[in-house]
Amino acid sequence: MQETNKLKRGLSTRHIRFMALGSAIGTGLFYGSADAIKMAGPSVLLAYVIGGVVAYIIMRALGEMSVNNPQSSSFSRYAQDYLGPMAGYITGWTYCFEILIVAIADVTAFGIYMGVWFPDVPHWIWVLSVVLVIGAVNLMSVKVFGEVEFWFSFFKVATIIIMIAAGLGMIIWGIGNGGQPTGIHNLWTNGGFFAHGIVGMLLSLQMVMFAYGGIEIIGITAGEAEDPEKSIPRAINSVPWRILVFYVGTLFVIMSIYPWNQVGTQGSPFVLTFQHLGIAAAASILNFVVLTASLSAINSDVFGVGRMLHGMAQQGHAPKMFMKVSDRGIPWVTVVVMMLAMLIAVYLNYLMPEKVFLVIASLATFATVWVWIMILCSQIAFRRTLSKQQAQALKFALPGGSYTAIFGVLFLVFIIGLIGYFPDTRISLYVGAIWIVLLLAGYKLVRKKSA
Repeated sequence: MQETNKLKRGLSTRHIRFMALGSAIGTGLFYGSADAIKMAGPSVLLAYVIGGVVAYIIMRALGEMSVNNPQSSSFSRYAQDYLGPMAGYITGWTYCFEILIVAIADVTAFGIYMGVWFPDVPHWIWVLSVVLVIGAVNLMSVKVFGEVEFWFSFFKVATIIIMIAAGLGMIIWGIGNGGQPTGIHNLWTNGGFFAHGIVGMLLSLQMVMFAYGGIEIIGITAGEAEDPEKSIPRAINSVPWRILVFYVGTLFVIMSIYPWNQVGTQGSPFVLTFQHLGIAAAASILNFVVLTASLSAINSDVFGVGRMLHGMAQQGHAPKMFMKVSDRGIPWVTVVVMMLAMLIAVYLNYLMPEKVFLVIASLATFATVWVWIMILCSQIAFRRTLSKQQAQALKFALPGGSYTAIFGVLFLVFIIGLIGYFPDTRISLYVGAIWIVLLLAGYKLVRKKSA
């Protein structure tokens, strides 16, 4: 292993674009959407649009800093540079915590999906195999990682496009419904578009924002993008509207075909839609897609934490061993540590109760929202360091500058309030508060040692 701690550039625009898509289109769409629909009814479509706008603001704020300084391979570095070392330390570790939690959910999900096809094989065998395979992919080279991630995400995206097209065929021409077009009246006939009032739509925003978690990985790819000045703006500008099309398009089709209050009660709405079209193997096809979705998510999780820890080790916020890079430019120690952490997660899954997904989702939402707030605050502080001329000369500026970022921060504070509003998710605020206190204590220790 070489000790020069340089990452290698090998990610093209295509890789980065699909990485962000793959991170954001996953468990949130296939599983989390049913909970959001229950809370809001058809107006959940509006919640996804609002969430998409805020996600775009966060990505543009991150893009502004990434294009200005592509050498910093993580947003914890921006927090350190513009808000101070403590902010960088807390942001970096909170991101690693968030992604580890999400990886636990994804690894568990993989075992469950394989159990559908092989009910007699114990889940832990699948979980162990996926951890080893994804670990191997991440140890090869960043180009191999990017290519594998591209194809995982491609399967997901292709299936969603086919489903939207098939659903529109059913809505407009009655294909798969005996020639009877279903129309879109289901969007307002069962209690109206705002079935639970505007309050219901606002309450669903918490689940909706969980679905957008993962988009911030674009900020970590800057250090390994082949041409960051071109590839990052392209990826950032294309991803939000694609995510919007997929989320809003998919849920529009599902809730037009089925009354919203039946969605998720008789199995996955995706499977039901394909079965409606007379595709007998619908459940198997969808299981394959959800498998690739979880594989793609685990793959991105390992990449994201690895690069973040590598950057933090360079700043003195994580053990120096995380700086070690292989001959192929891979921070191999971080990948191995992430694999071990996921194996511990496997054991934890046996001890945890059935409500594991909701608790994990809300814990991850708290950590995600915290990281997003720090990204926006970093952008506001970054703008303060610039003169008027420098701000005008920025190559990929956030429209509206700091004012837009302040709006984003206020919206995210509202989301944290929502997490505290629900008894089921309130626990994540307590855990989040304990986590921040532990980090502050850890930071003091790190400072003492370095002093």
